[in-house]
Amino acid sequence: MLPHPAARRTSHEHSLRAGQARALQSRAADGPNSRAEPLTVRIPEACRLTGIGRSKLYELIAEGSIEIVKVGGMTLIPFESLKRLIAAGREGRGL
Repeated sequence: MLPHPAARRTSHEHSLRAGQARALQSRAADGPNSRAEPLTVRIPEACRLTGIGRSKLYELIAEGSIEIVKVGGMTLIPFESLKRLIAAGREGRGL
């Protein structure tokens, strides 16, 4: 039997989840019309937000279509970079 997914989380992941929960609570406190966007997202979140697969996302990073910021071992993607990528696709400039 496999361990419960939460049992495999690292302390870093736990602290990230706690931080995300606080961010959601603070957004909820700002009211229903508040649309606070993150400055950056990590690779799995970028895949989830855009619907782009992990391999394709790394290809886009390698060709310069998506910016990254390295912080230690973390790869962060500026949220604005994802928005520009999607806007370019919508305008017919392709991905």
